[in-house]
Amino acid sequence: MKKVLKTLLCIILVIVLIAVGYVAYVFIDYHRIGDNVPLSVTAGALSEKAGTGKTYRIVSWNIGFGAYEDDYGFFMDGGTQSWAWSKERLDTNLKNISDLLAKQKADLYLIQEVDFDATRSYHFDEREYLVKDLGDQNYTFAQNYDSPFLMYPLTQPHGKSRAGLMTFSRFVIDSAVRRELPIETGFTKFLDLDRCYSANRIPMDNGKELVLYNFHLSAYTSDGKIANEQLKLLLADIQEEYKKGNYCIAGGDFNKDILGDSSKYFGKSDIEYTWAQPIPEGTFDGYNVKLESPLNEASPVPSCRNADGPYKPGQYVLTIDGFMVTDNIEVVGSDVIDTQFKYSDHNPVYMKFILK
Repeated sequence: MKKVLKTLLCIILVIVLIAVGYVAYVFIDYHRIGDNVPLSVTAGALSEKAGTGKTYRIVSWNIGFGAYEDDYGFFMDGGTQSWAWSKERLDTNLKNISDLLAKQKADLYLIQEVDFDATRSYHFDEREYLVKDLGDQNYTFAQNYDSPFLMYPLTQPHGKSRAGLMTFSRFVIDSAVRRELPIETGFTKFLDLDRCYSANRIPMDNGKELVLYNFHLSAYTSDGKIANEQLKLLLADIQEEYKKGNYCIAGGDFNKDILGDSSKYFGKSDIEYTWAQPIPEGTFDGYNVKLESPLNEASPVPSCRNADGPYKPGQYVLTIDGFMVTDNIEVVGSDVIDTQFKYSDHNPVYMKFILK
């Protein structure tokens, strides 16, 4: 009996030591990447300047690290999966994503959640797929986060994640920088990871600059306030550039219901969710910046689904992807590209615009 108890105590002690060691590792390894970090610009074959009076097209898409096919449910959203289904399916899906993007023939692309060395995506460098189809354009990559190894779920630990924001431009990019966003200071920061946006400077034929922002605001927060703070920091940056006479476009994943109440267009879901709140009233007051929410009221298509399981009727859908533009830019139109969430839990969104 004593031997059995001693063995059990040893097992418990080992488990406790492993748990304490893991918690210590997470706290010690946790770090933020930094603010005002210069980004490398890779030049493509296209090298013209942006011009006024012309109609251009921009596409933004959160590709969900290539894993979120229409039958996928992510564990942090209520589903069961923590990795892409398989290496083979991930490879096929990434090829489909990059092919669809190339077919858009856009002048500018803003792509979020691109993994380059992550457990969840079998350590594929997903940037290579995008460069293969869009590589004639100039591009930058801003690392959004570099997370410690997450040991949950125990059956298939999510592991270490390294991902970021990829920006493509048919116009020359003179320079680019990674700007750090505020995040929560409590334990939630280990779930929401680091956050940033990239600012890409494109010279124009009138001597000004088009400053192109690519962002992915926080999702897994306690009450959504951090995403509001992040948005305000981005707006302040845009306003400063506007005061200099520059043109600004910001696009990406707001993780906010940018239609105010998406259920008016897509109906209420069969389960109540609170993770994507509307942008607070008055957020844009005092800024020469307007929100462009992609929507065709005659045939509305949501930009995002809740990934608590395979895509199905009645699932929570809404629009959280869109753009912000300064008032020296005329928006000709915008909409959501309906993929039926075949490749990601987000649909791509696009906007046509004219630099006045």
